Amino acid sequence: MNEMTRWIDLEGAVNVRDLGGLTTHDGGVTRYGRIFRADNLQGLTDKDVSRLVGELKLRHVVDLRSNAEVALEGPGPLTLMPEVTHHHLTLFAEGGRHTDVEADTIDGDRVLPWQERELDEDLRMTGFYYGYLRDRPDAVVAALRAMALNDGAAVVHCAAGKDRTGVLSALALEVTGVTREGIIADYVATGERLEQVLRRLRGSATYRDDLDSRPADDHMPRARYMEQFLSVLDERFGGPAAWLESHGWTETDTETMRARLRE
Repeated sequence: MNEMTRWIDLEGAVNVRDLGGLTTHDGGVTRYGRIFRADNLQGLTDKDVSRLVGELKLRHVVDLRSNAEVALEGPGPLTLMPEVTHHHLTLFAEGGRHTDVEADTIDGDRVLPWQERELDEDLRMTGFYYGYLRDRPDAVVAALRAMALNDGAAVVHCAAGKDRTGVLSALALEVTGVTREGIIADYVATGERLEQVLRRLRGSATYRDDLDSRPADDHMPRARYMEQFLSVLDERFGGPAAWLESHGWTETDTETMRARLRE
């Protein structure tokens, strides 16, 4: 997997990458140019829009932001493009006033020994991630179906492109047959752009109050967060695919997603 070829560098978004190039259980790799993941797309420039819609054939935007975020930030410039269909599917399990960008924040009133604090962070992140599935299974399934539509590329995004987007990307990759190592590698890749993500979010009044002066390392998407989330689904439901099936996901849905992302 070559991370350099997976990044899509834009002027108005900093955490955009392709879900292509990830290894599957049968030794294949996922296809490039089919599904992208991103942070907030509100700041896309005309050049960015032209590249996404014209060059990369973007046709579907799956927006996981809350209703409050969309109202405060606006729907974004891609809504002006007639070729692009928008799917607003809020997961609405947020850790801050308007967003879950700070889902990994520890209660400031608690002073814990380091080992206990680390465990607390793990459990908190898993709780937030599972909360999306518990609270909005309809939105999770609908988002995955929109990501799998085959009339052009799709992008799934939230604010930071880290937590909500990370969970939906992990589920899409899981049903596609990507190895757990590949899923976790995709999740932690946001860390490469985290400083830029946080700097950008602090420039918006919507997200500024959800961010504090803690170092960027405290916001890092750590492999163990995704490992534990997937383990919870394994232990409680027999795996992510079984959870999806219990909420209406079908074998046809899996075949459609695999046709989108498999070579």
